[in-house]
Amino acid sequence: MARHAALAASAALLTGGLLAATVPAATAAPAKYSHAAAAQQLKRAGVTWASSGGCSDRNNSKCTSFEQINQSTVAGVIDFKKASKCAVTLTAGTEKGHASGTYSHWNGYKADIKLTSCVNSYITRTFRYVGERQGDRAKQYKAPSGNIYAREGSHWDVIYYRGSR
Repeated sequence: MARHAALAASAALLTGGLLAATVPAATAAPAKYSHAAAAQQLKRAGVTWASSGGCSDRNNSKCTSFEQINQSTVAGVIDFKKASKCAVTLTAGTEKGHASGTYSHWNGYKADIKLTSCVNSYITRTFRYVGERQGDRAKQYKAPSGNIYAREGSHWDVIYYRGSR
């Protein structure tokens, strides 16, 4: 009964515009996968991965790990594979050893895709060139979804802000 009265009072304040200024905007953290769950999704879609250390330990920079990768990042990789019709091999996920920041590998927003002629051609033909990245001068291409593909030495460093390509 008391909860019902509190909800009714809150609704009245909200309707009157008095509560809106005191309620902070909700920001949800991205949904995450365990390494095993992400690997299962990627394998099912035909996406492969390689690790210089032959391992998946997130705390070893020689491994390729998907532990705590965003579900939207995995969806983005799968969407990219479907749209490009290319063989897609991931060479990095959420393992340590990459640059830090909000939209980082560690935080689940990035994955590295191996360079192939099919992948390279699809990205450069389909996405809009947006200039060189500060620091390493990697050429960057932006997908309509807002995701950024930066061509580094041996791979595409991809920030998946959203899942779709």
